[in-house]
Amino acid sequence: MDDMRVIVSVFVLLAGQALAQDWQPLRGDTAIIDALADRTVEYDAHTFQRFGAAGDTQFVTERLSEGRWAVRGGQYCSVWPPSDIWACYDVQVSNDEVRFIGSDRSISQGQYRD
Repeated sequence: MDDMRVIVSVFVLLAGQALAQDWQPLRGDTAIIDALADRTVEYDAHTFQRFGAAGDTQFVTERLSEGRWAVRGGQYCSVWPPSDIWACYDVQVSNDEVRFIGSDRSISQGQYRD
């Protein structure tokens, strides 16, 4: 019986490691710009965001929203008119995925489409 517990414990540990991803925080403005400029991130089959090199961004889901993005103090920041309030996020990457972490620790995660 003890052998069975050890085997199950090993499988659970290995499964957890297989699911874990190696997320790397992007530090510095240049790293974030390089990760986003002229790229598209797909969040699900019907939602994606384009990041233009000139600071324009389009969020496409049921409708198109157009905004601006910039990198400030090592964070991705965006504003979506008619609001003039900029929201900023930490950025992490893992292989072909990117995630944005808000100040409330909420996470938006997507996959590079291009």
